[in-house]
Amino acid sequence: MASNVEAPESWYLALLGFAEHFRTSSPPKIRLCVHCLQAVFQFKPPQRVEARTHLQLGSVLYHHTKNSELARSHLEKAWFISQQIPQFEDVKFEAASLLSELYCQQNLVDSAKPLLRKAIQISQQTPYWHCRLLFQLAQLHTLEKDLVSACDLLGVGAEYARVVGSEYTRALFLLSKGMLLLMERKLGEVHPLLTLCGTIVENWQGNPIQKESLRVFFLVLQVTHYLDAGQVKSVKPCLKQLQQCIQTISTLHDDEILPSNPADLFHWLPKEHMCVLVYLVTVMHSMQAGYLEKAQKYTDKALMQLEKLKMLDSSPILSTFQVILLEHIIMCRLVTGHKATALQEISQVCQLCQQSPRLFTNHAAQLHTLLGLYCISVNCMDNAEAQFTAALRVSDLTTHQELWAFIVTNLASVYIREGNRHQELYSLLERINPDHNFPVSSHCLRAAAFYVRGLLSFFQGRYNEAKRFLRETLKMSNAEDLNRLTACSLVLLGHIFYVLGNHRESNNMVVPAMQLASKIPDMSVQLWSSALLKDLNKALGNTIDAHEAAQMHQNFSQQLLQDHIAACSLPEHNLISWTDGPPPEQFQAQNGPTSSLASLL
Repeated sequence: MASNVEAPESWYLALLGFAEHFRTSSPPKIRLCVHCLQAVFQFKPPQRVEARTHLQLGSVLYHHTKNSELARSHLEKAWFISQQIPQFEDVKFEAASLLSELYCQQNLVDSAKPLLRKAIQISQQTPYWHCRLLFQLAQLHTLEKDLVSACDLLGVGAEYARVVGSEYTRALFLLSKGMLLLMERKLGEVHPLLTLCGTIVENWQGNPIQKESLRVFFLVLQVTHYLDAGQVKSVKPCLKQLQQCIQTISTLHDDEILPSNPADLFHWLPKEHMCVLVYLVTVMHSMQAGYLEKAQKYTDKALMQLEKLKMLDSSPILSTFQVILLEHIIMCRLVTGHKATALQEISQVCQLCQQSPRLFTNHAAQLHTLLGLYCISVNCMDNAEAQFTAALRVSDLTTHQELWAFIVTNLASVYIREGNRHQELYSLLERINPDHNFPVSSHCLRAAAFYVRGLLSFFQGRYNEAKRFLRETLKMSNAEDLNRLTACSLVLLGHIFYVLGNHRESNNMVVPAMQLASKIPDMSVQLWSSALLKDLNKALGNTIDAHEAAQMHQNFSQQLLQDHIAACSLPEHNLISWTDGPPPEQFQAQNGPTSSLASLL
């Protein structure tokens, strides 16, 4: 009799041991692992063993094979059987969590939501699972762009965490909610919430790594909030704190001690991911401020770190970080006169987006915008217009208002250069009027809108009006250290004074413009400034200075010309014709540059 009682356990443990051995072999022998687990059912096991085996099979098939239908069948059985067994929380809720993940992968979101709601409803006595399932459902609503429902769930989670005595997880819920409120631009709700979070984080005494990771989350939200608002100077103290915080984390050792409260068993991001994120926001800041060499340095560091991480970790957030880094460095390259490299990096973004439909959905507008900026740099204005129009068509105005304003500002500059699109131009300018109801709170974009107005007035010969707009840009860009806008405004003002015959005042504008453009470095502004300096010095009778400026202008022209020819000769140059659907996988080779070089010389 005794041997009969022991038999099921011994056969079960043997099969389980074999299955785990095959799963963890190098390389894993998944087919044999599945056979061992399936063999469990031959022995007509008790319900607990049956449910757990269905979960194990579902998990192995989901994570290691493409047989999602069979995985789903096992997970559905695990979820159904486990609900009938008392005190079987881990199997029950892991089955629910994994099954809803699989439903989402199969685009069965309407099956995932009620499943998660039911699991949340019956998990209130199990703090870890209740919090985890709330996070999961909130994430599902976020992916569906239903930020209101996601915020409500995160609010419920924060209150539940408070009740079960987990201030750490309460802070995680509140910071996640703050992130979504920032995405929704509900700034009135963000400020009190971040203030509360700051107090909770500072007062919480627990695992040092968990505490510092909360501080990183909190500071990342503050920094991105400032950068969204185009406040490059005001953000500096927060950014410095964030950089110090990540240095502290990198010196701390991961303690294996588990928290005593099961509701505290969460991490926001792994330490290595946080490092990349801090590099990323530093790059965003450097690019907006016009410290492009610094942006390049941090991008290189971050991309190197990402390459190492992606060898061991398939987390989709790493590809997102990579795309955002590339988007920023591409803009830097276009400014510094490295168009060919920028184009190859745009192609790299296309390849990353081909691997992930969700990544493409979230970054299609940015991709068309980058191509539009590239087209401007190689003087393909028709293609630039087509790219910006495509970007506006695919952008989501509810969560990308700043991107929308950025695209419209650049499209307006294209219409100004084309000189024959008056009706479309005035329609656009009406929507980004910096003097009246500017559509976004970004300081930087509003300053840029003044610059575009100044550019138009200059082309129309209305010089006093142009000066008013450009002085407004200068005032705003000086207030927040927006170096590139400052340089552009100075050189355009210098051009206006030159046209008006006020050579001394023109020189006072163009010299600092040249100095700032060299520091950034901004190749187009250097080219423009050197041309003006050549003419100014000639007019003032400074022959040596005029000759020096002419030589500088010649050098910049040659560099830009060579880069222009190199970029237009790349097969990737054909991307400028892509305006619809997913990015093309292959590019036909070009015979030679097709765009006009006239504007560069």
